[in-house]
Amino acid sequence: MLTILTGIKATGRPHLGNIIGVIKHAIKLSKNNNSLFFIADLHSLTTIKKINYSQNNIFEIAATWLSFGLNDNKTIFYRQSKIPEVCELSWYLNCLTPYPMLKNAHAFKKEKEKLFKINIGLFTYPILMASDILLYNANIIPIGKDQLQHLEITQSVAKTFNKVYGKTFNIPISKLNKKKEIIPGIDGKKMSKSYDNTIDIFLSKKLLKKQIMNIKTNSIPILKTKNPNECNVFKLHKALSDKKKSNIMHKRYIKGDYGYNSAKKLLYELILKKFNKERILFQKYIKNIKIIKIKLKNGERKAKKIAFNNIKKIKSNMNIN
Repeated sequence: MLTILTGIKATGRPHLGNIIGVIKHAIKLSKNNNSLFFIADLHSLTTIKKINYSQNNIFEIAATWLSFGLNDNKTIFYRQSKIPEVCELSWYLNCLTPYPMLKNAHAFKKEKEKLFKINIGLFTYPILMASDILLYNANIIPIGKDQLQHLEITQSVAKTFNKVYGKTFNIPISKLNKKKEIIPGIDGKKMSKSYDNTIDIFLSKKLLKKQIMNIKTNSIPILKTKNPNECNVFKLHKALSDKKKSNIMHKRYIKGDYGYNSAKKLLYELILKKFNKERILFQKYIKNIKIIKIKLKNGERKAKKIAFNNIKKIKSNMNIN
């Protein structure tokens, strides 16, 4: 049986893009495979310094996973920071990673104009990610398209380690959600916290509606034909609805008797209906943090056992006793 592993950075409550692109996809894959899902609270330290904010993020991310059906009896569910072996392995991998490889990583290149603000954690981010994966010898990594380069770095480092110290690691492969790779934000760019363009399905009805009504559209009048494939509202509706409903909306756009406000209201109603159960469960978990803590601690005991045994083998191969 293969091992699935993925994590979400603890920088805020998961948005609609996280849910469609990673969470639902990973939970589906976990049903027929061994799986480890973690909250990447160490990764979040590259940008977040407020302790309370980070803790709240952890609980909200855990509540999201659980509300969408993560089975913590089958899946090992844990906080990254509770497994110190991941940092130990990260150092070993750092010592095999050429500087130019990290210098050319997208995350670093994106910020290099502000070098005085970049911390070493951001620079070595891909190696900590590699350590997350290789520590558990994971086979399949459900990731977004923007993380592909980081996985390629993981593959390269694993191959180098195997060449230097003997066969130690599996070479992991990505598992993209091909149907829904890119979820647009309210401004049309990829939905991301860094762009401040997300849709938060766990907001109150009033605030959620306000967020959706702020989706950017053009100024084509109601009675004019519109191109649905250029409309952010339609793209989001298509990502969430079945083919039949999507086709109906598509035809109305082409016919030219359909306004953007009507489309936004329909999207709002679709989100409320589609995620009604998850919205209720999310509030239940947030009001019972003790339940989340128990589930995480149970997962961390299991993850710790695997990590301890694997780091022992890794160090043996490196002749570190």
